[in-house]
Amino acid sequence: MTRRRSGSASFALLLALLLTTTVAATPARLDPAELLADVTALTAPEMEGRGSATPGGDRAARYIADTLARAGLRPGGDDGTFFQGFPVAQVPGLGPRNALESTGPAPRALPAPRALPAPRALPAPRALEVGRAWTPHGGSATGEAVGELVFVGHDDYAGVNAHGRIALALSGASGPPAARASRLEQVIAARRAGARAVLIVDDALPAVTATGAPVAILSGSIGRDAVDALLAGSGHSLATLTAPTATGVSVRLRVDLATEQRRAANVIGVLPGTDPALAGEAMVIGAHYDHLGREGGDVYPGADDNASGTAVVLGLARSLAAAPPARTLVVILFAGEEIGLVGSDYHVRHPSAVPVERMVAMLNFDMVGRLEGRRLLVGGVDTGSRFRALVEAAATEAGLDVDLRPAGTGPSDHTRFHGAGVPVLFFHSGSHADYHRPSDTADRIDAAGMARIAHLGRLLVTRIADGPRPVFARVPGASRGRAERAEPRPEARGAGASAFLGVAADSRAGWDGVRLGSIVPGSAAERAGLQAGDVLVRLDETGLQGFSDLRALLERHRPGETLRLVYLRDGLDHSISVTLGARP
Repeated sequence: MTRRRSGSASFALLLALLLTTTVAATPARLDPAELLADVTALTAPEMEGRGSATPGGDRAARYIADTLARAGLRPGGDDGTFFQGFPVAQVPGLGPRNALESTGPAPRALPAPRALPAPRALPAPRALEVGRAWTPHGGSATGEAVGELVFVGHDDYAGVNAHGRIALALSGASGPPAARASRLEQVIAARRAGARAVLIVDDALPAVTATGAPVAILSGSIGRDAVDALLAGSGHSLATLTAPTATGVSVRLRVDLATEQRRAANVIGVLPGTDPALAGEAMVIGAHYDHLGREGGDVYPGADDNASGTAVVLGLARSLAAAPPARTLVVILFAGEEIGLVGSDYHVRHPSAVPVERMVAMLNFDMVGRLEGRRLLVGGVDTGSRFRALVEAAATEAGLDVDLRPAGTGPSDHTRFHGAGVPVLFFHSGSHADYHRPSDTADRIDAAGMARIAHLGRLLVTRIADGPRPVFARVPGASRGRAERAEPRPEARGAGASAFLGVAADSRAGWDGVRLGSIVPGSAAERAGLQAGDVLVRLDETGLQGFSDLRALLERHRPGETLRLVYLRDGLDHSISVTLGARP
């Protein structure tokens, strides 16, 4: 009897141990409400769309660092902080030697001596205050020009000879619809007319940083009162200039620009591993926290892209801090993804927490907030040994239907790690009509779906981190760069109707126009000869002030249409025909 009781007790103890092991092996799911709270915080008005190297982006970085610190992670950035700073752009600013002033009557060809009229008496030259009365454009050439000021209205160069002179143009935005032109188009028109410089009359002076697209001519903007100050004593004022005319006033313009480096920061936390034999190696989990920031009067909150991935990574950090894996966990929230994977590229080249060769795998979460019953795309499943089987098993356990993709490359940060020889997994819940639009807001997030994806991520992190090191395999995908983030997704329009140019915008400098970050191989843009760094100025009949103009225009056209395109390269304008393709 005693033996029977002893056997029963042993069996009960064994059963309890098995149950305990099962519970430990199946971690609790992350709280959807907590994940949604992070998304809501990251899309709050004060975050201003989380543009890299903007005040809103910096606020988001501090929020993330505070969250990692509260979770108990150690700083993994520069100088004992959570931040790894890196440069994202060189932006123009004012140098010390800018000048604009009238210098007296314009030189004239002299008639016979007896017919020489008495010169008009003009006020002594007076320099106009830079930054208040006028401002140079950030994309202006530098140097000095002296010449007669000629009024050209809304770019009416047929009515006056501007060659070798300084053109004064009314802002295209203030003109009639037929005459409206972007700033870049007006500066290009002055250069084509042979002007030495151009001043554009604006009610409000633009920021130097907002006019950084370079055109090979001296240029600036000037206020209305400042125009009258230049014309004082000449018999002209801005109000009386109703047709193109030479003013008779000589003007000296000097443009002196300085450059300023803008910086953003990756946010990095470290959770040391529990196994001394494995803690020297690291699992990396990451997501980009940056988004598009502001454009014009619109704020792009970026709830799905990519506050959702950031929230999942923060949730995983909190959860894993309570039960750390055998290997060290490095948590990285990247800036600079939207402008060309700049933050992840910098980290792979300058790792601050562990060397790249000690990274056993990298898991990247990008746009995981709109699952809504669809299949979850998991990329990179053939980049590491056992990955495919691990993902299939964990997805079944998490109750997720997955679409497995072999490649380790794509338009997100895992691409840089795969290129450095690190096995990767990429999680993406699918595209939608709110992609890269102000309507990508927190109220559209599927928080329950995010929690299921986070649970899958936790299962995979622990099983990879606690298991044998995966063997890396290089599995490239289609080389599409950032194209999917430059133009509208098919879901934003009728199926099969989306025109495709094949460019990716680089918005890091805040320029007007559309500066190209990359070109899709085999696309309409490549066939037309476009290159990274070119600035698109006009497509068809539309001047392009920014990214949203290009996107809206492409939505109005169909594959096969041939349009006229004006672009800048090295400060010079070019005009070509481009035949739009179909989205791959």
